[in-house]
Amino acid sequence: MSESLREVSFAVDNARGDAVHGDVRWVEDGRVKPAVLFCHGFKGFKDWGPFPAWGRALARAGFVAVHLNFSYNGVTPEAPTEFTALDAFAQNTYTRELDDVDAVVEAAATGGLREAPIDAERIGLMGHSRGGGIALLQAARDDRVSALATWAAVSGFVERFTDEQKKDWETQGYTEVVNSRTGQVLRLDKVLFDDAMAHQDALDVRAAAERLDTPWLLVHAPDDASVPFHEAELLAERNGSALLVEASGGHTFGGSHPHEGDIPDSLQYVWDRTAAFFNTHLALEATG
Repeated sequence: MSESLREVSFAVDNARGDAVHGDVRWVEDGRVKPAVLFCHGFKGFKDWGPFPAWGRALARAGFVAVHLNFSYNGVTPEAPTEFTALDAFAQNTYTRELDDVDAVVEAAATGGLREAPIDAERIGLMGHSRGGGIALLQAARDDRVSALATWAAVSGFVERFTDEQKKDWETQGYTEVVNSRTGQVLRLDKVLFDDAMAHQDALDVRAAAERLDTPWLLVHAPDDASVPFHEAELLAERNGSALLVEASGGHTFGGSHPHEGDIPDSLQYVWDRTAAFFNTHLALEATG
């Protein structure tokens, strides 16, 4: 049978009725495969830089790769790499992102991701930066997730709010952040703060690290200027079986947007370690 890489888009609704868009990739060879679901970070999107190439690498390694856009991340299917849905971005919350991930995990586990040949008993979850924190929260509460990998994950959400942001939310109802890549000034409405404070227990990333009982790979670079390496150490200390791997290349391990040319060695190392981790813990060999 000839083998070819399939790439198809999907959309599923979360519990709030929001559409969660994504891509699913696999090599069509007649086999049922483990799935790996990928969550992007803050001011990120599924088509950022080398993320699609990572999905193709996972697919060629024998997995079904599922990349999702959080429903209120600010991009749309019509403009997948530009922040044009600014009102949605401003209204995004952590619990909404958890609902998004839950909807995609459910779709993966029940045959809801097009014709992708997913083995519902072998689902892995991963995320980068803020998406790593979301993935950890989901994995700690979801028995459908059999393995977790986090890249440069945050160790908390409420803890990252600055005094200046809190003052902005109190006095004007919003705060602003700058997209360093485009120079856009992006609004964050007070709903983000209110939601986080109302659900502090559910959003406690470090407590989730303690509860997690599935295999966990943490990859973090000591030269990460966005999420300090100490945050990875904090998470690893909360979980006796977590595997902490030091990488290089900063917050994105050398990846950039737009992605051009070859994969940097620093990022290739991260890819290789992550694929090997999922290979081990999702029993890739069982598909042979």
